[in-house]
Amino acid sequence: MSDIFRSRPQYITAPISAVTHSPAQALPPDKLPRHVAIIMDGNGRWATNQGLPRSAGHAAGTEALRDIIRASDDWGIEALSLYAFSTENWARSKEEVNALMSLLLKYFSSEIDELHAKNVRILILGDINGLPDAQREAVTNAMERTKDNTGLKLNIALNYGGRAELVRAAKALAEKVQKDELTVDSIDEKAFENELYTAGIVDVDLLIRTSGEMRTSNFLPWQTAYAEMIFDTVNWPEFDRARYLKCLRTYAERDRRFGGVKTPVLNVESTPAPAAPETKDEPTPEKEETKVD
Repeated sequence: MSDIFRSRPQYITAPISAVTHSPAQALPPDKLPRHVAIIMDGNGRWATNQGLPRSAGHAAGTEALRDIIRASDDWGIEALSLYAFSTENWARSKEEVNALMSLLLKYFSSEIDELHAKNVRILILGDINGLPDAQREAVTNAMERTKDNTGLKLNIALNYGGRAELVRAAKALAEKVQKDELTVDSIDEKAFENELYTAGIVDVDLLIRTSGEMRTSNFLPWQTAYAEMIFDTVNWPEFDRARYLKCLRTYAERDRRFGGVKTPVLNVESTPAPAAPETKDEPTPEKEETKVD
């Protein structure tokens, strides 16, 4: 599962170093995903591999987080959703949960000025009422301070569960029906989407998960219905701009059909069919007799 806040794919023949700061040179705008979601997995495994406590892995993950947010903003990504802390993560050891909550507080204290200056809008996905008081106040202040910003939409999933989000949306619609604010027949996908945490934000185009795990772990199940998925083998602290660019390149090369079939278009006027070669009548050879021993 993803840990606290936890790159960059390549599309041209130039070396990665030549395009990591200028993605427009590597990918045409129409090939960039508008909304990228990342499951930032592998902090603890990275730390264990280094002989360090798991908390050190989470701290290292914040450096990768900072780099990826900056890259997304630089490259014109419209929305970036990050799986930081799930509703299931409370089951971890008290020591690890406390370390994650401390990092959360430290992150918002140290990064909010830069994010606001870059016109980034912060949105928290999840039940913030379940967070400790200090953390809840920090994220609430971050959302309030950046609510009018018009740049990158940075969605951070905290105390988030995908199924819980769907249940929450269903209850909200049921309450509106009870209050005669809505009829059952008027409920459609748009009405449902308006009750999600991500209301007003485009669906996820690309979902990335690090650490090599190949599952979505209850992250944005509605929003990722038609998302392309990439599972990177590196742990989150090792995920850098070069790997992010590589993911974007892979996405750009995929053919998104949304359940349909792409039909090739043939220009019959400009591409005439070749003339059939002349053939001479030849006697048909006799069929060989098959012998069975």
